[in-house]
This record gives sequence, C-alpha cells and structure tokens, in this order.
Amino acid sequence: MVQAKVKETYYISHGSPTLSIDDSLPARGFLKSFRDTVYGGVQRPPPTSILIISGHWETNYPAVNAISGTCDTIYDFYNFPQEMYKLKYPAPGAPELATRVKELLMASGYQKVSVDKKRGLDHGAWVPLMLMFPDADIPVCQLSVQTNRDGTYHYNLGKALAPLKEEGVLIIGSGSAVHNLRSLSLSGDGSVASWALEFDTWLKDALLDGRYEDVNHYEERAPHAKAAHPRPDHFYPLHVAIGAAGENAKAELIHNSWQLGTLSYASYKFTPTE
Repeated sequence: MVQAKVKETYYISHGSPTLSIDDSLPARGFLKSFRDTVYGGVQRPPPTSILIISGHWETNYPAVNAISGTCDTIYDFYNFPQEMYKLKYPAPGAPELATRVKELLMASGYQKVSVDKKRGLDHGAWVPLMLMFPDADIPVCQLSVQTNRDGTYHYNLGKALAPLKEEGVLIIGSGSAVHNLRSLSLSGDGSVASWALEFDTWLKDALLDGRYEDVNHYEERAPHAKAAHPRPDHFYPLHVAIGAAGENAKAELIHNSWQLGTLSYASYKFTPTE
C-alpha cells in the first residue's frame, strides 16, 4: 500500500476530562465526527501513526514516549465520576516514531531529547483520540511541552517536525484555546466571560489572518493573555501545530464551543498553501 502523506496539522481543544463521557458537550460530538467530517472519511487512508503534543506532559527538555506494545491509559485527574477511571484507550505505541522525532529535533539543534519507555497517554492525549479514532488501532507517540520556554520555541519545535507529515504522521496539538480553571463559572446559564471571549476572538482573527508571529508573542499582543492562560501549558501545543504546518499554512476554525464560561473548545486545522 502506498504511504499517504498528511498535509495538515491540527490543534484540538480538549477542555475538561468530562469530554470523555458528557454527551451534552458540543465538542464531544465534533470529535466523534472528526474522521468523517474533517479528516476525510473512510476513503482517506489512516495516518501511519499519530504524534500528539499534550498540555499535560511538561518537561524541562523535549521528551517522547516510546512504548513497545499497548500504551497505558493515564488517569491524571481527580474527583471525577468513577466511570471515567474505567475508560481505556489501548492504542499501540510508536517507538519508531519516537526515534524519528528525536532525530529530527536533535538535527535542528535541540541538544537534549529524552525518551520515556514507560509513560502512557495522559488524558490530553487519550480523551480526544478516543473520540477521533475510537478503534485505537493507530500507533501513538506523545511529545511533551516546555513551560519554561516561549511560544516561538514551540513554533520552531513544530517546524523541526514538519518532515513527519511526508511520512504519513498526523500531528495534533491538544490543549485549550482559553484555559483558566480558577475562573470557571458554575452558573449554568451558558454565558462566556467577556475577557475570555475577547481573547478567543483575537486568537481566531490572528490565526485566520495568518498572523502567526502575533500568536507566537501572544503574551504581549493578545488582550487578557494572562487571564486566558495563567500557565501556557495548554497553549503551547498550538504553536507546535502551527510550526509543523509550515510558514504559509492557512488556518481554519473547525469547531468552537464553551464550557463553564472560561473553557474554550476552539479547534483549528492548518493546511499548507501550494
């Protein structure tokens, strides 16, 4: 079978862990339909493997997991419904992809890249993947983020990984477009905090206009940047996805919804222009 290239990259907002079970969340329906409505359906060959960058794995230097056999499902959340702790996403690991990621990063000047042969998939990886590719038959490798660095660093990280697309690898950044757990609204009225909406709108406009440098320097250029992301862990996967797509990539908003007033599920597709 001819190996299919994957041109585009994605940034998926995974929001709350309850995305794994809560059918009332529009983002859950979106992700369940992803393969058919966004990725191209059964007529498109599946990726050879998936590289997912989750905001829930933070390290001082880039790290990849290289699992031989089935990836463990990590329940890195607390005091949630018991049924969530019974969910499994037994995807095969992708040790060959982990080796390739390390090679590409070191060739691009990243002097230290760690390989973890034990760590499975955290919920920033398995929750969206469980919905997007429920058969769990595509090998998965996870890459960490470095919250001691900045957006440009992660954009360049993505640029170094761009050749993987030619090898059939699907690159997904998984975080949340707005992620402030300290300001969640429990009112239940569906309202969105004004500052959160303003940041989310700025981000959408910047991405759709191709102003990726503005996004790389969002701390100085975006309204309410610190409120939208008190910590950058859930935002840096976006920068990796943009960098891996290429300098002239076109952004497309593929989903937008909210939960608890300050959790944005805005998700994007990045496609290189010919």
